Amino acid sequence: MPILQPDQIYQLLRNLTSPVVAITSEHGGKRNGMIADSAVRASIVPTIPRVSVYIHKFNYSHDLIFETGRFALHLLRDDQFELIHRLGFASGRTRDKLADVPHRLGTLGVPVLGDCYASFECRVVNVMDTGSSTCFLGDVVEVDHGAAGRAVGSVMTAAHFRANMPGEWRGEYEALLRAAQAYAAERSRDLRPVIWKGLAR
Repeated sequence: MPILQPDQIYQLLRNLTSPVVAITSEHGGKRNGMIADSAVRASIVPTIPRVSVYIHKFNYSHDLIFETGRFALHLLRDDQFELIHRLGFASGRTRDKLADVPHRLGTLGVPVLGDCYASFECRVVNVMDTGSSTCFLGDVVEVDHGAAGRAVGSVMTAAHFRANMPGEWRGEYEALLRAAQAYAAERSRDLRPVIWKGLAR
């Protein structure tokens, strides 16, 4: 049996990638939106809807979510390339990425985007440290069906985005990916036990 190289293993693991999602958060009047492809359904019980998502610690959204225990997760349509570029190719530390994006404050006080396949407002119930990121487990407390209720389009996947993004974005995308991989490579072995503050009450 041939021994696979790290790059080959990485490409195989890409088959496990979640849909591309937008994640929004708010803390102390500061709001942000980001893009992730690490969100999964975390419960098979219909009456206990849950999701989990990994957020790198260098993301501005990480601390907003960690401090408040609230976020909104949005499934995107497969034509929402511009929204991915706006939220995923820049940092919220340098500009308000939601300034020109239609949204409202949801039940939990987090921004809910106005034009997506579906959105889920979530309250964090537990966390897991991965060294370079935090895995947030969230109870879904509010849902907006969005385009899903109108049977419009399909859900954006990472493979669809990589294959169809505008060519002029590709260099920037690959540079951002390399930077994220370098950050994670330095920190992924440094795991810290975390007791989520909500569980300590």
